Amino acid sequence: MTGLIGSIIIGILAGFLAGKIMRGGGYGCLINLILGIVGGAFGGWIFNAVGINWGGTIGQLVTAVVGAISILFIASLFKKS
Repeated sequence: MTGLIGSIIIGILAGFLAGKIMRGGGYGCLINLILGIVGGAFGGWIFNAVGINWGGTIGQLVTAVVGAISILFIASLFKKS
């Protein structure tokens, strides 16, 4: 699954999974999905920086989930309780 639409779908799925994985559920469904799309790009940047390159749909999904969890974690540092 390549291209822009495929990347967006993987990002949305990653945001959903990251919201389920993170304690407290993140920020709600819509924000988690948006953060998943941003997290997909962020995860790709992180993995590229350390020299990890996973191909295929599963590799893209894992990369996006790691990025989305990172984004949710960073955002949770600024979230007021």
